[in-house]
Order: sequence, then C-alpha cells, then structure tokens
Amino acid sequence: MVENTLHTRWRLEVPVAAEDRLCAWLDEQGASAYYREVDAPFTFYAYFPPHLEVPSADGLKAFEGVKLQEAETFADEDWLEKSREGFGSFDVAKGFYIKPLWDEAPSPVGRTPIVVNPGLAFGTGGHETTRLCMEHLETLAEAGRLEGPILDIGAGTGILALTAFLLGAKDVTAFDADPDCGPAMEELVELNQDVLQGRKPYDSFVGLLDNPRVNGPYSGLLANILLITIQELLPRMAEITRPGSWLVASGILAEQQDEALLSLVSQGFQPKKMLQEGAWVAILAERMP
Repeated sequence: MVENTLHTRWRLEVPVAAEDRLCAWLDEQGASAYYREVDAPFTFYAYFPPHLEVPSADGLKAFEGVKLQEAETFADEDWLEKSREGFGSFDVAKGFYIKPLWDEAPSPVGRTPIVVNPGLAFGTGGHETTRLCMEHLETLAEAGRLEGPILDIGAGTGILALTAFLLGAKDVTAFDADPDCGPAMEELVELNQDVLQGRKPYDSFVGLLDNPRVNGPYSGLLANILLITIQELLPRMAEITRPGSWLVASGILAEQQDEALLSLVSQGFQPKKMLQEGAWVAILAERMP
C-alpha cells in the first residue's frame, strides 16, 4: 500500500444489512467520516484523511453485497465542500426539520429545527431507524406520555433524547458505550442553542446499562441499537421499568420483525405499534404487569 497525501473518498454500494459491520470496519481503518445519502439511490460514502495508509478495497470482500463504485482523491481546500455533498436538510415526522450545521437557511414554518454535524456519531436523522423513533416519540407526546424519567440507551449523538425534550419531556438521560459519543452529545446541545435557549435537554454519560447513573424505574426507554444488543439488554430493561412504561426499540431489520416481537414479549414488553421505512422497523412496546 502507498501512503496517500490527499483526502480519499470512496463511493460505495452498501446493503442495509451490511452497514453496521462496515461502519465498524471503517472506524478500525481510520475513516474520518462516512454517511449514506437520505435520498435514492442512498449511496454510501466513506472518507479517509491525508497521510493515512488507505485500506485495500479487498477488505470490502468480507461484507456481502458491498461494492466500491469509485475512489477519488482531493486536496485540503476541497474537503469542506466534499464532506457536505449528499447531506442536505430534510423534514422528519410531523414537526421536525433536520439541518446540517452549515445550512443557514430558515427552517420551514411549523417545524422545529434540529442542527446536526454529520459524520461524528450515529444519530443525524439520516438513517431510517432514527426517523422512525422520532415518529414514535411524536405519538407518545400526543398521548401525554413523555412525563419521564426517560432513558436513551445507545444514544449516539443524543438526537432522540433531544427530540424527546423538544416534545415536552423534562427528565431525560442519554448514554452510549462509545467514548466518541460523549463529545458528540455535548456538541448536539451546543449546536441547538437557538431552540434550547440555554435549557439543558438531557444528562449524558459514556458507559453501559449497568452504570450506577442508571436509576430506574423509568417511564420510557429509547433503544435505537442492533436487535442482538436489544435482546441482551432486555432483562435489564425490564428491571428498570415499571408496568405501563414504554419502550421504543429500533435498529431492527424488517426481516427480523418476528424475532424482535417474540423477544419483547418474552421479557414482558407487549408490542403496541410498529413503523417501517425501507428495510427497517421500529417497535413501540409497553411493559406488562
């Protein structure tokens, strides 16, 4: 391999089933950013910084269906513009408007803007599962069920915790096991001071579900993570909730729907509503007595 002195961008074809494993591999290889376009054909991009030994494309063979469509290099002066390609502003659910930090245009009337920094951590609104969870939160808000306390498990940037707060929740905690998500959650608050006006939307920390800062019982849980992780954590989720508490579970492929529903019921969570977008589903469930 030859060390590259320019930025490198890969344009990829990535099946949704391979996305999480590929992102983990890209992190290991030193990728500086990656994202999927929010509009069809949903092209996936990965960036590598200068002076990094760019990995061989042969490594992509480990991921079924992943194909490198184009590799290009560009100088520092092009980096900002290149990183902004493919991520524009867009509506989410009934009342939100996701916009990258460089978009200074006014938000649509009647929609609450959420400013994001694409590429730092999962949770920019560009993924189907995030949007589905935000829809469920709107439903819960309309039913007056965001009274709290609420726990966002595997929060990423904290976008779901922020959404819950903006919908009226008053006692929200967000955490993630990834150390990079600590600064990302703090940055999300800073980026949205125009709408927050000095208010603190959530407490946040880096850690696991067994952290002493997890103090139930919670009236609501958010878990936009992989199904296998949800299944591992469900017994603990049951311990920290009371009967009638809700759980929004996503990061679940539509083909895993039946498996997810059975897992929820087996741990005392009764499915109440399911939303689907593309290949992904998000389930709203309620803790049974």
